Amino acid sequence: MHIAEGFLPPAHAIGWTLAAAPFVVHGARAVVKEVREHPEATLLLGAAGAFTFVLSAIKLPSITGSSSHPTGTGVGAILFRPPVMALLGTVVLLFQALLLAHGGLTTLGANAFSLAIVGPWVGYGAYRLTRALGGDLLPGVFAGMALADLATYLTTSVQLALAFPDAGSGFTGALVKFLGVFAVTQIPLAIGEGLLGVLLFRVLVTNARPDLERLGVLPVRPAEPEEAR
Repeated sequence: MHIAEGFLPPAHAIGWTLAAAPFVVHGARAVVKEVREHPEATLLLGAAGAFTFVLSAIKLPSITGSSSHPTGTGVGAILFRPPVMALLGTVVLLFQALLLAHGGLTTLGANAFSLAIVGPWVGYGAYRLTRALGGDLLPGVFAGMALADLATYLTTSVQLALAFPDAGSGFTGALVKFLGVFAVTQIPLAIGEGLLGVLLFRVLVTNARPDLERLGVLPVRPAEPEEAR
């Protein structure tokens, strides 16, 4: 998913940076507000960012000649809402570009738009829709995590097709080709990421239920009557 340094034409690199910038600024304000109002959330915020860093740094070779990886942004989107992930995801991408040569600085805006903005919003929307239709927490987490992953790669395919249209079939033909490059490995990866999210939230329900209740992920349990204590 990470578009490499210098791969996009300058106009596209600048355009995607300008498109991503308002979301990242809004995300920075959301993070500052969250930390200011709930200092105890700092550890969980850091864990969400670290989860994204680790998963999105795992590059797996694709039989199509490219590489794929999970994204990990669904966790932070479900816990803290997508604006927070706009900042966390961009910071993750910046460190990966500087430390791992994974992605690049000129393509940071494009990569942030797909991984830190579109992915979290689609994943959060899928999570909320699943819950609204009567689904429990874990099915919602699976849908959110898996679709955040797939939406990221769909967006990257659109970005590449816009930058490099096919000589004969234009944007549509290029989009089909880029989607084909990713689809073979990304669909099973998205399913695996959804299952990993389910396991992670099982642990959080057991060990961090007060945080999940405060964040609105779980309903607040009624206090026990005095005589039951």
